[in-house]
Amino acid sequence: MPFRTRSGPLLAGLLAAGLALMAGCSSSKDTPDAAATGAGGKVELTFWDWDPNMDKIVALWNDAHPDIHVTVSNPAGGDQLVSKMISAHQAKNGPDIAKVEYQSLPALVSNGVVRDITEYTKQAVANFDAATLSATKLEGKVYGIPQDVAPLMLFYRADLFQQYGLTVPTTWEQFAQQAAALHQKAPNVAMTNFDAADPGWFTGLVQQAGADWWSASGTTWKVHINGPESKKVADYWEGLVKNGLVLKNPSFSPQWNKQMNDGSIATWISGAWAPAQLGGIAPQTKGKWAAAPLPAWTAGDKTTGIWGGSAVTVTTDSAHPAQAAQFVSWLNSDDTAVAAQVENINVYPASTSGRSLPILQKPPAFLPNQPDYYSVVKSVAPSSRSFSIWGPNVTVTFRGYTDAFGQALQNGTSFSAALDTIQDSTTADMKKLGFTLG
Repeated sequence: MPFRTRSGPLLAGLLAAGLALMAGCSSSKDTPDAAATGAGGKVELTFWDWDPNMDKIVALWNDAHPDIHVTVSNPAGGDQLVSKMISAHQAKNGPDIAKVEYQSLPALVSNGVVRDITEYTKQAVANFDAATLSATKLEGKVYGIPQDVAPLMLFYRADLFQQYGLTVPTTWEQFAQQAAALHQKAPNVAMTNFDAADPGWFTGLVQQAGADWWSASGTTWKVHINGPESKKVADYWEGLVKNGLVLKNPSFSPQWNKQMNDGSIATWISGAWAPAQLGGIAPQTKGKWAAAPLPAWTAGDKTTGIWGGSAVTVTTDSAHPAQAAQFVSWLNSDDTAVAAQVENINVYPASTSGRSLPILQKPPAFLPNQPDYYSVVKSVAPSSRSFSIWGPNVTVTFRGYTDAFGQALQNGTSFSAALDTIQDSTTADMKKLGFTLG
């Protein structure tokens, strides 16, 4: 299964206030207001999204739907967008539509930001298998249409591996061995970097190791951020950092972009969406990257985690939820729209029919050297796992990751202790919010 999400206990305490708020909002928002409707009854919708080239897909919609015009903008990505959405909702000027990573959806629902679109998406949801759709269903209600699945994979510079006689690792033990061999042969080239700024890749790694950071029974929650599976991953990477085998700078920083572009970094642990980003990160390396399954803790184990994967949602601020849901459904279930996303964004489709589109027979534009790219993704996606439940305060946990691991890298202190710090900050915040912890 691409995702494993258990929705029942998740919402027992999380959504009690949020759903009540949304019920109060929805009745007044279902009637279009004059300000949001253009001349001649034309509906104007705003769409917050961070995908490169999403404007090309939106243009297809606008050309075919002259009465419903969508304007896309990129105010932020990932966790930063969540904060902006909450702030915009509080100011009553949020967008109509927004892309949301799966782990952020429960918090946005509980804050009354994202709307229940069950009544508008009855036909669209038939295009998704139950496992994939479960990532956007809470208490049986649909709060978004899945866009993509993003199994964690190993992207490597095929030319550098050949130049330095490296073997693509299939286990984490081999990864460390190859990192040491590379450091000996080329001290100025690192196997990869440890990113303390973006927790998405690290959560994917601990998912692969079997961790579940949150669990719930009824209204009682347990937090397991510093469990043994997570500490195994943390200790492994601390060893690579202390041995000087990986860099310590954050991904997507100007320095990292330069290193990715000039061959100072040999691999990138990333989601299946990576080819769409590489063109902006390392434009001079087109055709030099290849993808392989993530190294395993035990030889032969195909389990991987996820980094990202998103749904497209309709907000409670939208004056046109029916039209917004129509666009969201089209975007992620219409074969033409999905094919355009594969071509322009390199998503691996969440829709069942999308995974059989002819366009997946071609490689991403930035990886012309790997014609079987989507076949590799297809082979690893069924063995990817997320957390069984994402906690109600993911933003606090993710901020704690950035702070704690940032300090650990700077001070040379224990990565395992950083997990203890994140555990403490997450549980303290949940108690402050009124959650019962067991």
